[in-house]
Amino acid sequence: MDSFRFRLIAALVATLALAGCQAKVTRSPCPKGQVCVEYGNNAEAASLDPQKANLVDEATIISDLIVGLTTDAPDGSPVPALATGWETSADGLVWTFHLRDAVWSDGVPVTADDFVYAYRRILDPQTASIYAYLLYILKNGQALNEGKASPDALGVRALDAHTLQLTLEHPAPYLPEIAKHQSFFPVPKHAVEKWGDAWIQPAHFVGDGPYSLVEWRLGDYIRVQKNPRYFDADKVCIDRINYYPTPDAVMAERRVLRGELDVNTMFQSNRIGRMRQTMPDTVRTGTILATAYLSFNTHDVAAFRDIRVRRALSESIDRDFLTAKLLRAGQKPAYAFVPPGVANYPTGAQLFWAKKTLAQRQADARRLLAQAGYGPDHPLRFEVKIPNSPDTVLINQAIQADWASIGVQARLVQNEGQIAFVSYRNRDFDIGAMSWYADFNDPVTFLALMKSDTGAQNYGDYKNPIYDALLNASDREPNAAKRGEILAQAEQIMLNDEAMIPLYYLVGRNLVSPKITGWVDNVENFHRARWLCVKK
Repeated sequence: MDSFRFRLIAALVATLALAGCQAKVTRSPCPKGQVCVEYGNNAEAASLDPQKANLVDEATIISDLIVGLTTDAPDGSPVPALATGWETSADGLVWTFHLRDAVWSDGVPVTADDFVYAYRRILDPQTASIYAYLLYILKNGQALNEGKASPDALGVRALDAHTLQLTLEHPAPYLPEIAKHQSFFPVPKHAVEKWGDAWIQPAHFVGDGPYSLVEWRLGDYIRVQKNPRYFDADKVCIDRINYYPTPDAVMAERRVLRGELDVNTMFQSNRIGRMRQTMPDTVRTGTILATAYLSFNTHDVAAFRDIRVRRALSESIDRDFLTAKLLRAGQKPAYAFVPPGVANYPTGAQLFWAKKTLAQRQADARRLLAQAGYGPDHPLRFEVKIPNSPDTVLINQAIQADWASIGVQARLVQNEGQIAFVSYRNRDFDIGAMSWYADFNDPVTFLALMKSDTGAQNYGDYKNPIYDALLNASDREPNAAKRGEILAQAEQIMLNDEAMIPLYYLVGRNLVSPKITGWVDNVENFHRARWLCVKK
């Protein structure tokens, strides 16, 4: 253990000593008189369909192409978008939204029928949307998704072209928050029905947002251009954005330093000290609502159905070393799933053994493994499938060493990020490494992942009827404080079950050129391009 950590730290020092080569600055030429931004966006997008995409990097682009009832203000809070206003019934179950006059980028009017079509489409089992569960708040939403109800039974109605009525299964005061999410976006019925899945190709793409898709070169960039038909187009400053996949965080850092990129949405965490010296006005960090964790494949790996094994693996990880020595950008050890700072949520839920010393925890882990039948003559062996980002690899090498110290043999398997998440969804893994970024500021965005009926994003297939019942009870509780207490009880049950391994709470790690204006750091880490501009 100690020798491994010495080698890790030595390697990090060597990495930090490397100076970035100052090559010739290369930027895509910007048309005369236009404002252009070069945007590093971490991962390659697999889809720009708002009802099929599931990664943050995809949502960044989609939310510039399409807007829904509400959108993100510069500070991440919900503000009206297509909805100019709304009323809610006394029981909180019926919401009536009034839509502004707006058109799709091809000039066809956006109507309430586009929302009806979209919500039925995302809940259609044939769409296989990983986010369908978010629309279970609509009356008969889950029944439709499970093939037990007809589309007509869904709680969504177009009262007229400019009036949309949503009927909910239970009160959801956070609906304006969740309506910002791409799963609640409208889709252009006329384009989807004409082109099918090909509607997201640049030649066919139709959106209602501030930008239009004009080019998509796989592995190179996605180009969007200001949409002159957007309802607020006169207030949009940037004319063109090129979104680049930038999986090599160190290379992206150098491109920002050279002026080739104006923004990059990630940097290698342990390089923060160097960057604060070389580009202090560019580094943007801060608390965000996100948790890094590991999932167990309890569906296929019998060993992980034993709570003693899950607890042993979680207890033996030195989270303080991960955050303070390896990451070093302000991340905090996590002993719960819901991060601090989530709205209307009390603190207190925590893994019951969190206060023990690492030595005590590792002794517990060896004892638990022995009770489960594992030891020197019969070691526990498995694979850990991880995305191949530098931080993820580094962290999991340290975890691998922690597990080796208790006699566990874990083999790391690296995949490109999109491929790794396809494997997670298909349960083609033993243990998987992932992070969850809040889709909206409410504890249910984290806790709903662990419901037994959530589907593919409940990667560990956690099932506990008491947990499910508490989440259902929270849906029926109108008092925000009492609702938070019910959800905290549910989280404690899930943590007692060792349903997953929380590792650390993330921080925002953005590189933003000082010439970019309008960027506001916020806990949701959402930064819509419509609010940004460039200093002349």
